This record gives sequence, structure tokens and C-alpha cells, in this order.
Amino acid sequence: MAIIGGGLAGLALSIQLRKQGHTVIVLEKEQYPFHRVCGEYISMESWNFLNDLGVELEKIKVSIITQLQVSAVNGKLLQHKLPLGGFGISRYLLDYTLVKIARATGVVVQENTRVNEIVFNQTEFCIDASPQSYVAKVACGSYGKRSNIDIKWKRPFSLAAKNKLNNYIGVKYHIRTNFPVDTIALHNFKNGYCGVVKIEEDKYNLCYLTTADNLQKSKGDIKIMEQTILGDNPHLKKIFAESKMLFSTPVTISQISFDKKSQVENHIMMIGDAAGMITPLCGNGMSMALHGSKIAAIHILNFLNGNTTRAAMEKQYSLQWQRQFAHRLIMGRRLQRLFGSKWRTNFFISLVKPFPRLIRFLIKQTHGKPF
Repeated sequence: MAIIGGGLAGLALSIQLRKQGHTVIVLEKEQYPFHRVCGEYISMESWNFLNDLGVELEKIKVSIITQLQVSAVNGKLLQHKLPLGGFGISRYLLDYTLVKIARATGVVVQENTRVNEIVFNQTEFCIDASPQSYVAKVACGSYGKRSNIDIKWKRPFSLAAKNKLNNYIGVKYHIRTNFPVDTIALHNFKNGYCGVVKIEEDKYNLCYLTTADNLQKSKGDIKIMEQTILGDNPHLKKIFAESKMLFSTPVTISQISFDKKSQVENHIMMIGDAAGMITPLCGNGMSMALHGSKIAAIHILNFLNGNTTRAAMEKQYSLQWQRQFAHRLIMGRRLQRLFGSKWRTNFFISLVKPFPRLIRFLIKQTHGKPF
């Protein structure tokens, strides 16, 4: 069993399969620990699952998040209690914790390994990687939002013309700031939004998503964009002015796409962001990745244990993934469109603020139940 990409979904899947006695290898192009562009907020629906994997969340003393703040570009603020709540933890810490658990369980984790191609020959996969190649009975793609493999395979989302759902950039900092430890904030600006949440120790994660066009209008300079575009929101202007940046330069990613993706490609089962990516303003991407790994593990185990065919495994995984997440993705795309311009965001915040039941309903549309 080979898993290409050692993020949340890939590592979680590897641990589940190895605990059932199967040989698993994870191929990761980076070296742990490292930072990823991520909101670093996890819905409480994942708490029990992570504990079952061996992540001792209480010992780590993750921040428990119960409140949501959303601000319009003009600074108007909406505050609401989160129905289920969540917790903050950096990917630097969580991924590193998971990889140590995976190795202790017996998973082989190959770092600094770039996968160039994966070919299925009817019974097994031949994986062309640097510095060496591999053969596996089952292969999973858990390599994140976009990779060289997507482009080589010409997956439809990677070929789509640039539009409002597929031409985003993400920027992340860790900061020290004065902000409530139980609150996640979502501050909107023109063509983007910025999340702030407490993670481990005394650190906060500040991560924002915006269009490539915003960066181009800022002469390709992130600092200029933060001052002239993000700074239009008084809350963001204050945060950037008063916070201590813990990175010398931010972590960035480009060409983020929220277009539809297939859950199986060339007989490779996709999990995490490679299977489908919810808009970050929903705050549920990490839980979806973890839950998706659990769904994939069930069907892969049935196949590896000789209880089903490869075709049935692929079909049932795709169907269950769609049943679990398709509605959330659709709602996420719809909500994303409400935060695309100054006037639309200002109007929407003003509209829903007097109706807490509506806010609660919208939050629930993009979240699930404990799994």
C-alpha cells in the first residue's frame, strides 16, 4: 500500500491501515517538521478520531475554540457561538506528531521523495519517484491542493480557465498578538478573507486567502497588498500593526482551486484536498481530510482483505465520499461568492447579524458530526 503525500489525510490513513496489519509506505516530498499554508483550526467533530489515532490533544493543551467572529470590510463585526466548536493546532506540530505515531506503528515514511508518475498495470501500481521507484497493490493520492501529477494527468480542474474558484493564493504567518484564546476570527477584505486563531503555546495562526489579481495590483509585493488591501478592514489593520510576526517571511501557496475534483483517478484513490477542497472560510477542511481518510480506510481494508473487488472499492469510496461531503462543498462555494466584494460582504454581514438562528444554520451546512 503506497500513499503519495504525508499530510493529515495520508498520515491518518497510513496509521489506520498499518494497525490492521498491512504494509504501508508514505512518500513525502518535504522533510518533517515543516509548515504548510493552512487555517490550523479543526472542528470538534475530529477530536475523538485524532485521539484514537494516538494524538494526545489534552496533553498538547490545544486551544479550545467556542466563538466565531466575522467582520465585513467596513469593520462591522458579527459574533456567534460555534454550535460544535473546535480547536487550534499548527500543522507543524500536528503533522509531526502524526508522522511519529505512523513510524512507531510500523509505517515506512520516505521523506524528500518526489513522485513523478504513477502507472497502473491491471494488478499493481508502478510508482516512479526520486530517488527510487516503488510497486504497490493500492495507491492513494494525498498530496494536497495541486501537484505535478494533476497536471501530467490533465485532471479537469488543473486545465480549467482561470475563474473566481481556481485562481487564489494563500499566505500564512504565526504571530503573537492580543486576541481572545477561545475565538476564531474571519476578517474580510476586497476579494479575500483572513483567519486568526490561537494554536499551541502562546502563538496564533494568521492565514489569508485572496485572488492572484490582488497581488498583481500590489506589484507582486505581499507587504504592499497587506497595507493597501487587507488594511482596508480596520480589524486587520490593527492586527498587522500590533502583532509580532514569528516568521521572517510568510509561507505561501498559489493556484489554489475549489473546482470539482474526482475521488478516483487512474484507479488511484484521492483523499484530503486531492479529492476535493472546501473553501477555507468554512473552517472544515482539516476535519474533512481526516474523515475522508477514515472512509477510504474502510474500503481499502475490504479490498486488501479479499472481501471486495477493486472496481467495487473505487465505486463505493466515491459514493460514500460524495454522500458525506458533496453538500458541504456546494454550500462552501455559495458562501465564498457572498464574500467576493466590499458591498456584498458588508451587506451580507448586516443582513444576517440580527438572525442568530440563520447563522447557526449556515455554519451547520458546512460541518458534520463526530466520526
